[in-house]
Amino acid sequence: MTENKQTPASSEAPIEQQLYAIRQRIQPRAVHGVFANWRIAMVLLTQLLYYGLPWLKWDGHQAVLFDLATRKFYVFGLVFWPQDFVYLTGLLILSALGLFLFTAIAGRLWCGYACPQTVYTEIFMWVEEWLEGDHLARKKLDKSPWNAEKLRKRGAKHLVWFVIALWTGFTFVGYFTPIQTLAAEVMQFNLGPWETFWILFYGFATWGNAGFMREQVCKYMCPYARFQSVMFDSDTLTVTYDTSRGEPRGPRSKKIDYKAQGLGDCIDCGVCVQVCPTGIDIRNGLQYECIGCAACIDACDQIMDKMGYPRGLIRYTTENVVKGKYPDSGILRHVLRPRTIIYTVLMAVIGGAFVWSLATRVPLRVDVVRDRAALSKETDDGLIENVYRLQIINKDARVHRYTLQARGIDGLRVVTAAREISAAPLETIDVPVSLVADPVALKGRSIAVTFIVQSADDPRIRDDVSTKFFNR
Repeated sequence: MTENKQTPASSEAPIEQQLYAIRQRIQPRAVHGVFANWRIAMVLLTQLLYYGLPWLKWDGHQAVLFDLATRKFYVFGLVFWPQDFVYLTGLLILSALGLFLFTAIAGRLWCGYACPQTVYTEIFMWVEEWLEGDHLARKKLDKSPWNAEKLRKRGAKHLVWFVIALWTGFTFVGYFTPIQTLAAEVMQFNLGPWETFWILFYGFATWGNAGFMREQVCKYMCPYARFQSVMFDSDTLTVTYDTSRGEPRGPRSKKIDYKAQGLGDCIDCGVCVQVCPTGIDIRNGLQYECIGCAACIDACDQIMDKMGYPRGLIRYTTENVVKGKYPDSGILRHVLRPRTIIYTVLMAVIGGAFVWSLATRVPLRVDVVRDRAALSKETDDGLIENVYRLQIINKDARVHRYTLQARGIDGLRVVTAAREISAAPLETIDVPVSLVADPVALKGRSIAVTFIVQSADDPRIRDDVSTKFFNR
C-alpha cells in the first residue's frame, strides 16, 4: 500500500527583483560660486558661437556653411570639397586626443562645462527656475494635483522650451542650408521636406533630452561615462570628497568644539546632493555618473564659510593627494607625466602637420576620366590617340586661367578644342583632351603619363595627375 505525502506549501512570498532603477525626478538646488560662474560663462560662449556663426559673413559667403547641395564646405576663408575628407579625419583625431588629454589631466571637463547635453539642460533649468520657482517650489509643484495654476506654469515652461528647441533646430539646419535663404523660406512657409524634418527632429531631440531625460542621457546613453575610467589615473584631478577630513560626519552647532567630540568637518547637511544634476552623493566616492560640474564644490564651500571651517572639503584633487602621497601644492608638478606627455606630443605633431597642410594647400584639383568607348585609336596620319576628360576644380576665391601639358612619352602632344582653360571662383569645369603619340615612341601596351595643369597667373598653383596611355 502506497502512502501519499503532500509537500507543505512554502510560507515565503516570491521575491521580485527589478532589473533597472525607477527614476526619481531630480530638481537640483541652485548654487552660486566660482565653478557655477564658469558654467554660465561656457553656456554663453558656446551658444554665442553656435547661434552666431551661421549669420557671420566672410568673403561674401556664410562664414561656416556645409553646403551639401553644391558639395562645398566653407570654413571662413577656406573652401573644402569632398576630396578634402582627410582634413576632417585630422580634425577628428585632434579632437579625440584633446579629449583624452584634458580627461587625463582634470577629468570630465567636457561633460561638466561644454557638452551640448549639459549646456541645454542648464538653459532649460534656468527657464524652469524662472517660471516655476526654486527647487522646493518645483518639488511641490510636481506633487500637486493638476489645476489652473499648474497648467499655466507648465504650459509657459514648455512653450519657452519649445521655442528654444525650434530655434536650435533651425540654427542646426542653417549650417547646411544658407541660413538667410532658410529664414526666408520659413517666413514664406516654403520649407522643403528635408529642412522641415531636420528642424523638427533636432528641435524635438533638444526638447526631449534637455527637458525630460536630462541625467538619464549622461548615465545610460552617453558612452563616455562608461570608458572614462580608462583615461583616469591616480594623478587625475577629479571632484573628490576628502574623507580623512570630513569623517565621521554629523550635524552639530556652529559653537561647539566638534573635534573634541570626534567629528569631522562634514555636517551631513546634504546640500552637495541637492545641487547635483545627476543626483549622486559625492561622499560615496568617485562614480561614473559624476559629470564633473563641480556644483557640489561651490555648495560645500558655502557651507564651510557659514560654519567657519576651511574650504576644500570637496574639491578638485587627485587620488594620490587624498592618500597623502604628496600635498595639494604638488598637483601641478604631476600634470606632466608619461600619459599626458604622449598625448601632448601627438597633438603637437598632428596639429603641426594639419596647419602646415592647410598653409601649403593648393587651391586646385584635377581628376582624369578616360573615354570608355575606346582605350585608344589610330589617327589618319598613323599616330595613336587616347581621349580623356579633365575635371578641373578651382578651389580658390578668384578666377584662374590654366595651362595644360603632358609628359611621359617622347613627342607626346596635347590636343584640346578649348582656346583658353579658365575657371571662375569655386567652379568645376570639364575639359575634353586628347593625347597623341608616335607609335615608334611607345614601348609597351600601357605607358604611364602625367597631366600637368598649372595656373597661368600663379605658378605655385599646380596639380600633376598620373594616368595611362594605351597602345593599340
